[in-house]
Amino acid sequence: MAITRGAKKAIRVSQRKKVFNDRRAKTMKDTIKSVRQLLVAKNPGEAQKLLSAAYSAIDKARKRGVIKKNTAARKKSRLARAIGKAN
Repeated sequence: MAITRGAKKAIRVSQRKKVFNDRRAKTMKDTIKSVRQLLVAKNPGEAQKLLSAAYSAIDKARKRGVIKKNTAARKKSRLARAIGKAN
């Protein structure tokens, strides 16, 4: 358990940031999942429209440090490749 006043504040701050980071990660995962579900449902046109939202969610997660740079690039690449194969 934190003893000093500064350490206690750091715990509070990190708990607040965790909420935002968890929300950003959840949004990213949900958009990626919805794109993949559209591809499974043989609807690449709709998936293509949703791709920009998925890219945006991935980029926001990357910008805030929720995921690393190469992870973001890999996720975007795999989504684009999956849509390309579906067309």
